[in-house]
Amino acid sequence: MRVGGRPSEGRRGCQLVRREWRLIGSVMDSQREELQRIISTLANKDDEIQNFIETLNHTLKNVQNELTICSNALEGSEELLEYARRTLSTKDTEAFTKAAKQIKDRVTMAPAFRLSLKPKISDNMTHLMVDFSQEKQMLKSLKFLPVPRAPVIDPADCLVADNCVTVVWSMPEDDKKIDHYILEYRKTNYEGPPRVKEERSWDAIDHINTTEHTLSGLKFESKYMNFRIRACNKAVAGDYSEPITLETKGFNFNFDAATSHQNLKVDDFSVEWDSSGGKGQESKIKGKENKGSRQVSLVKRNMRSGTPSPKRTSVSCRPGSGRSNRDRFSGESYTVLGDAVIESGQHYWEVKSQKDCKSYSIGVSYRNLGKFDQLGKTITSWCVHINNWLQASFAAKHNNKAKIMDVQVPDKIGVYCDYDGGQISFYNADTKQLLYTFKAKFTQPVVPAFMVWCGGLSLYTGLQVPSIIKSFQKGEGGLSGSANSLITLVQ
Repeated sequence: MRVGGRPSEGRRGCQLVRREWRLIGSVMDSQREELQRIISTLANKDDEIQNFIETLNHTLKNVQNELTICSNALEGSEELLEYARRTLSTKDTEAFTKAAKQIKDRVTMAPAFRLSLKPKISDNMTHLMVDFSQEKQMLKSLKFLPVPRAPVIDPADCLVADNCVTVVWSMPEDDKKIDHYILEYRKTNYEGPPRVKEERSWDAIDHINTTEHTLSGLKFESKYMNFRIRACNKAVAGDYSEPITLETKGFNFNFDAATSHQNLKVDDFSVEWDSSGGKGQESKIKGKENKGSRQVSLVKRNMRSGTPSPKRTSVSCRPGSGRSNRDRFSGESYTVLGDAVIESGQHYWEVKSQKDCKSYSIGVSYRNLGKFDQLGKTITSWCVHINNWLQASFAAKHNNKAKIMDVQVPDKIGVYCDYDGGQISFYNADTKQLLYTFKAKFTQPVVPAFMVWCGGLSLYTGLQVPSIIKSFQKGEGGLSGSANSLITLVQ
């Protein structure tokens, strides 16, 4: 039975539809498989990217660590360089040596990256390498200087004369790599090996290029001096030599303010005429007398009046001055004594006057010089007297006798006292020309003595007897070769 059309055409249409759907399904399956492959590829790529990111992160951490280490190394290096620059400018030898050792230890013990860091990075950033081959070659080519050995000082080769000390030393072996030496010295009153604890610190003289050195212009206010030497090359300083002690004989004394006339203003090494009557010395007088307040008031009252009191209490001197239980000089005896007694030996000191000084005397006297006695006018005093007031004169005085000297008055006068030989000589301190000599037989200790009016004197002590004077005295058998005659006193 037929309904609405031909049956063959309907069937053919359904088949076409089914065929089209099959084609569509086949295309979708193919696309699905392709999409699945794409998804798999993307997943693999995603894993690769994740791995690469992790590798990069790990590499970055390593680089950051290396950067931190390098930054710390650079900071430490800059700090060490600044410390080294400060060390080079220091003047303290011990501080310099200590700092130099610390710098050397820090450089020697420093890790290799502090010397040089040359990174080489692989293509895939998987590792970081440091190449030290160049530094190794540099280290192999280095030649280290040994620490110099300690020098040796022979006291027999050293010389003490004319307030100079010449120190001579040698090296235990011939070391041509020694660059210079450092000499250290200090003054002491202790004989024998130097003490570890000493009042005075070491003074240093650096950059000595020979194996001897002379210290000149010294004042020998101590009995001895300690010396030690160390050798240095361009890298390091060696150990100190065994210290030695040398004797330095010098005659030391000051002006004794307790003996001075009230018109004299006295310090340890200077005395000046004071027309005000010595009011500036009031505090010194109080300290010297160390008596009761009543006696101090009496001294003040007498100083204001300018009239010495017959009841004035005697003034005590410094130990050894020998002028205890006596008054200070008075009247026209504008005198002051030294505070040291000469009882033996040979001694030397120098005195310089102010240019405008009108009158002054320089010499020695016995301790019992009267308070009104003037130098050179008694049998117990010997001096040279210089007068620049009205009529200039230069004379040697003793026992109220004067010998005029036809020589120019020097700027500075040297006094030589040979107590055992009974001799007082006066010299031009600069040229060592003999001016005058007294010959005497001392029966009592003597003290340096000075007179000054309208001017001032400066005192130089701690001096040795000059070598030229020693040679001159020895050559003349202790007597003067001057054309001036001798004033001889035999007691």
